[in-house]
Amino acid sequence: MKTVEGLAALKNITGQHENVWLLLFKKGSEQSDCAFDNFAKIAAGESNILCVADVNEVRDIHSEYGISSVPSLLQFEKGELKNVTKGCHKPEQFNAIIGKSVFVSGTGGEEKRQKRVTVYTTPTCSWCTTIKRHLQVNGIQYREVNVVADQKAAEEMVKKSGQQGVPQTDIDGQIIVGFDKTRINALLGIR
Repeated sequence: MKTVEGLAALKNITGQHENVWLLLFKKGSEQSDCAFDNFAKIAAGESNILCVADVNEVRDIHSEYGISSVPSLLQFEKGELKNVTKGCHKPEQFNAIIGKSVFVSGTGGEEKRQKRVTVYTTPTCSWCTTIKRHLQVNGIQYREVNVVADQKAAEEMVKKSGQQGVPQTDIDGQIIVGFDKTRINALLGIR
């Protein structure tokens, strides 16, 4: 795990590696300390570079990417910010997020492919956090898209649903606006 000392160092790392994950945290904060401790326990694999930055010391990264709360896990692919995941997660949840593992459940010898799940969020949306936590607790792998950081994704979201509010969840093409737990559970087979 690398400690990043500023935006220039981060851009250098993201420019040299295809997959970079940066945990922004604030040492001394209960949630951030939880996230840091659990992030330090994960095994990222050879293709992922894991980094951390304490916002007490590094003040230019969060403002560059519109991050207003920590802990936040930033995903960079080929130098571009692709995803932001908020909050403290268990090591196995961090592994699932980073590994982008597909959840497969077996029932009676048959395997079921998990549906493609995309959650459109903003950094300050509390219902976005609620839906992400619900999916994590139920072992559902999802892709988070921060529509504040990705204008093209925001336009795509509005085009699909006709609405600008978040959270919006796309489950294999079915759009759910807000946190409709009953409908989400029905579409994903959560009991």
